Amino acid sequence: MNKVVALLGTWKFWKELIIMTVGMFFGAAAVNYFLVPSHLVVGSISGLSIVLSQLLPIKVSVIIVVINAILLLLAWLLIGKEFGAKTVYTALILGPLMDVWEAILPARKLAEMRLASDMPINPANLSSVMGDPLLDLICFVLMLSISQAILFNINASTGGLDIIAKIINKYTHLDIGVSVTVGGALICCTAFLINPIHLVIIGLVGTWVNGIVVDYFMASINQRKRVCVISDEHERLRDFIVNKLHRGCSLYDVRGGYTGKQQVEVEALLSKDEFAALLEFIKTEKIEHFITAGNVSEIYGLWNHARRSNKSK
Repeated sequence: MNKVVALLGTWKFWKELIIMTVGMFFGAAAVNYFLVPSHLVVGSISGLSIVLSQLLPIKVSVIIVVINAILLLLAWLLIGKEFGAKTVYTALILGPLMDVWEAILPARKLAEMRLASDMPINPANLSSVMGDPLLDLICFVLMLSISQAILFNINASTGGLDIIAKIINKYTHLDIGVSVTVGGALICCTAFLINPIHLVIIGLVGTWVNGIVVDYFMASINQRKRVCVISDEHERLRDFIVNKLHRGCSLYDVRGGYTGKQQVEVEALLSKDEFAALLEFIKTEKIEHFITAGNVSEIYGLWNHARRSNKSK
């Protein structure tokens, strides 16, 4: 209990709570304005909820809350207690946030505003905000990808399909990417109950494109620099990296192939801002150096440990 109280008293907790809410606000807008009105069923819990809402007299937002609650319970039982509390929060607020968007600006009113303009779109299609399933799909994928990128950046997720993918991954040993594709495709296929085949195909394409776009954003956000510096003043560099940037580093004894000189190479994994700070330090202190740097998109282990400890103080 004391740990919970201490957590609630930190700025980090409230900052991430705000970020998660903003991220899900984008996701709720994507579902409310582009997925629901066009009846597209992209591989997501939202898509499955649309199918069920056509078969049952229940609102989409209510079905989303119910399905996510069931999935979170399955995750607790089948995946383990370590499943993030952030996912519980983001999954349960999607439905209510859709209701907020609908209260602020109903999707039908937005479609009427589009029809009032001179856009060359069929006026008979008032159920779609953009008036075209493909345009709705593009807008949905882009907005949802923004939402997912915001959440993944703080180690959160939207729940739903992510939970299904983790369960498939655990019990079938498929790669997580393949698990997401399988789960999304299965959900898309339920659209055969309410949609013509061309809309189902559009949904399957949207599921595939959404995965590609999210992977792109994740790679960009998680990108780090592997920096290798050879310098006679390696101790000053090590001190700056460890005590100023709060990152770990490795020291290697190397010998120049051209000069035969014995030197020390400092290797560190840094964010873009930290790499810029290191270069500025080297420039300001006029340290002679030889630097190579490459991009790294995936890091596992204790890379963030020191920095998180420092920020939480």
